Amino acid sequence: MSKKTLNTANLAALGAERLAELLIEVSTGSADMKRRLRLELSHNLGPAELARDVRKRLVTIRRAKSYVGWRKRTALIKDLRTQSAMIIDKIAPDAPADAFDLLWEFLALAPSVMDRVDDSKGDVGAVFTDALAEIGQIAPRAPLDPIALAERTWEAVQENTDGAFDGIITRMAPSLGDSGLAHLKGLIQTFEAAPLDATEDHPALQFLRELRGRNANYAAQRKKRFVQMHLREVALAQGDTETYISLFSPTDLARPTVAVEVAALWSAAGNHDAALDVLEGARPKGKEAGRQAWDAAYIHALIASGREDEAQAHRWRCFTETLDPEMLRAHLKQLPDFDDLEVEEAAKAHAATFKDLNATIAFFLAWPDLRGLAAMIEARAETLNGTHVAPLSDAADALRARYPLAAALCWRAMIEAALWESAKSRYAQAADHLMDCAAADIEIEDYGAFESHDAFVRRLRKRCAHKAGFWTRVT
Repeated sequence: MSKKTLNTANLAALGAERLAELLIEVSTGSADMKRRLRLELSHNLGPAELARDVRKRLVTIRRAKSYVGWRKRTALIKDLRTQSAMIIDKIAPDAPADAFDLLWEFLALAPSVMDRVDDSKGDVGAVFTDALAEIGQIAPRAPLDPIALAERTWEAVQENTDGAFDGIITRMAPSLGDSGLAHLKGLIQTFEAAPLDATEDHPALQFLRELRGRNANYAAQRKKRFVQMHLREVALAQGDTETYISLFSPTDLARPTVAVEVAALWSAAGNHDAALDVLEGARPKGKEAGRQAWDAAYIHALIASGREDEAQAHRWRCFTETLDPEMLRAHLKQLPDFDDLEVEEAAKAHAATFKDLNATIAFFLAWPDLRGLAAMIEARAETLNGTHVAPLSDAADALRARYPLAAALCWRAMIEAALWESAKSRYAQAADHLMDCAAADIEIEDYGAFESHDAFVRRLRKRCAHKAGFWTRVT
């Protein structure tokens, strides 16, 4: 390796004095570089000195009021990451208590920082998310009073407007211990019992919510949701499954995503019947959000309860309703040899006539069964929706080598849809598809009941002669 390559060994060969001179030179005019060098010098004097400098910098960041434009975003993110790195990597190993306090202060900066910057990309928020992940690792090494920590945690939860402290109760649970969690639960319950502060729901806001059809008691409902959410987090940290579940309303439990979460807790506790009851109360309809997770949880609970036949029947029902290939594979796996072949053929026949053509295409591609896909395309050519470009393109690409006629039918559907709708933005793609059809024509020996390529082009020219934007792209 060249002696001029920029690496640690070559630079070390320059000697400490020369490197120090170079650092002074390159840091001239760079506030970020100077700040970093000062932090390294502080660290050389010990974690207490570094902690003092980091705390000063956090105060400066918190007091800043000016808006951070796009030109200074990178510098802000770099500064924030430098401070968190100093806390996590330099201070925490030798002074975990100081590191914990500093990282907490760092997370508390989030509201003031986020108010001064456009974080549509999420990279500023990511700095605080990464810091939050580390605080749970530092806390157990710091000598923390559980009662004081509970009060500090509750204060952070109440002021968590930017999500910097999301899940902080769970992260602090090992350090809170039984006494801290009990005290935190008491603080939440005290807050729950306290009357609503009149300032929490300004009359003007109440009026606007009523105009929008919202419940006039919005503040009370918001408070209830806030309390229940954090009482659930405490209950989960305490391992109190029954209390955790009892804090969900009937409306909550009717949602498949919530039911799946609750069922998992009952199953983990060995109460599979309770898991099934919860899931039955939130049975999704059609392809409702959370359907796949619900089906998996329901089958798991059935099997755990020794109801394998019902689980097998549910797999088949899921497949017939959704064409989920994984459900079919799981179903076939449980069948005796040779029976699975017969059922597989029945499943393909069902898929070929499924009302959702896009789901049908997705199934045959995922299985995979290109012959079945080609046969289905030819049988349902009249119903191909050329506006559904993605599934038809995927089908055509998969079919072009072995089943060129079926591929051409997919391309024709997309060409016609683009022309009939005068979708000029798709004309270039449609012209490419027409060229694909011409190439496929060489491989197609018999069009059967379908018009030949030449006949298709003549029909297009007759009906769409005025689509100059398309024809100028056709070579």
